[in-house]
Amino acid sequence: MIVLNGGSSSGKSSIARALQELLPEPWLHLGADTLVGALPPALLDGGEGIGGLAGGDGTVEVGPAFAELDAAWTAGVAAMARAGARIVVDEVFLGTTASQARWRAALAGLEVLWVGVRCEPAVAAAREAARGDRVAGMAAAQAEAVHRGVEYDLVVDSSRTSAAECARAVAARVAAVRAAYARAASGG
Repeated sequence: MIVLNGGSSSGKSSIARALQELLPEPWLHLGADTLVGALPPALLDGGEGIGGLAGGDGTVEVGPAFAELDAAWTAGVAAMARAGARIVVDEVFLGTTASQARWRAALAGLEVLWVGVRCEPAVAAAREAARGDRVAGMAAAQAEAVHRGVEYDLVVDSSRTSAAECARAVAARVAAVRAAYARAASGG
């Protein structure tokens, strides 16, 4: 498992797609956008669901129905990994350390590479504006907030580094971890 955490428009999805090209085996790319895209429209307007995706100041609010589905989603992704799927998850840890703790609990016993995807707020905001499908202010609001207190094995910065270069750094770490496990398994 590879977990990419970063704010909106930080480049997580682009890095995940580049990883799918680089890594020798097939990897699934799942993420926050996959979950949100699967939600019924009634849960996209706040309240019980998730709010702030269609307007406002960029702040995302999570209601109890969304939190319940998000917990089930996380458990489902973990079950897929346990069944042998290689997965790159691109996430937005809105709850910072609590979000990571939830994922850590779900992924307990699995090999996980935790990757912080940083992006300067102004760069993320410019990407957000260019995309045209995001709420103005979300990228800047999340750029630093989603990383507070979160622990990573690797941090990449997509502000001035391409998604392909960031993916190469992640792939190199995956290769190094695999080599270390292979050495340990062979007694060397």
